[in-house]
Amino acid sequence: MPGGAHEPAERGRREGDAGGLAVHSTLALAGVVGALRGPFEAASGLVLTVAFAPTALLMERIAAGERPDLALLTAEAAAELDARGLLRGAPRPLVRSSLGIAAAPGGSAPEIGSLPALVRFLRAAPSIAYSRSGASGRFFAALLDRLALRAVVDAKAVIVPSGFTAERVVSGEAAYAVQQVSELLFVPGIGPVAPLPEEAQSRAVFAAALLPGPRAREAEALVAHLTHPDRAGVLAAWGLRPEPAG
Repeated sequence: MPGGAHEPAERGRREGDAGGLAVHSTLALAGVVGALRGPFEAASGLVLTVAFAPTALLMERIAAGERPDLALLTAEAAAELDARGLLRGAPRPLVRSSLGIAAAPGGSAPEIGSLPALVRFLRAAPSIAYSRSGASGRFFAALLDRLALRAVVDAKAVIVPSGFTAERVVSGEAAYAVQQVSELLFVPGIGPVAPLPEEAQSRAVFAAALLPGPRAREAEALVAHLTHPDRAGVLAAWGLRPEPAG
């Protein structure tokens, strides 16, 4: 992962105090943060120390007392921090993502352009990796229940406790992987990715949560860097699109 994923937040805070910026980022934004951090560091002279993890784990770390300068989380999690009085101002909407299915390296994109096509695919796929710990995995499990396909898929599923489900496809443990499109694309060597059809889609919004601290101005500058209109092309390359404020 770019930029030292899973580094302890305490280390990030110390480095932030010494001229860096401590950031907690959900896995869905790992690719975008990795792509945009270099230009920001070059322009600002700051070093980003980023802890990448599922939003739920980052929330646990913040609840335990860790205080990054900036947290990039699901909008719901950011709103929870705001309701607890932990933020400096309201959360800032960043991007919107969608769920997708990735094929194995060298494979063909899944044919899931409609709900009937998705059902046929789920029945025929030899194995599918998905996570039950993240928001995308929980939504997919609920979708399987709605389609009355939970037993069919779980009989051949590779359940991932946390992290990038597409890694199980690249390793050969599963034929396909389900997750946020941005997370699927983050795994090197993954095959084609197709979004779920609209009838089965879940679009998550991610937001910036700014915490009080000595790097407030720098954290604001990073949010402005990530949300600049010129970043739309980078976001699109990672299967994301800007989420307007308000």
